[in-house]
Amino acid sequence: MKAYVPLRSPCPVGRASRLLGDRWVLLILREAFLGVERFDDFVDRLDISRAALTSRLGWMVDAGVLERVPPDARRAAYRLTDAGHALAPTYAAIKQWGEEWLPRA
Repeated sequence: MKAYVPLRSPCPVGRASRLLGDRWVLLILREAFLGVERFDDFVDRLDISRAALTSRLGWMVDAGVLERVPPDARRAAYRLTDAGHALAPTYAAIKQWGEEWLPRA
């Protein structure tokens, strides 16, 4: 698994893009906002490989956006932290922009 390494940039957009610039992270966030918490449910809903999901969930936990509950359990739930919930308006703005400017083909 490639580890999440926070960017030390003085620019907050640069730091945020390290995590949020990944396609899978945004899709995992979508599912978390819809109430998905279990690894297998993320796999089923996203059609993501288990390795890619493991990596991205690890990044999101390391970045403080998700937490594992309980942290050391083999079958933990992944829940949004306060930092994750704070992304809801940003996610809604991206969704609205996509609906308005990138219509379905």
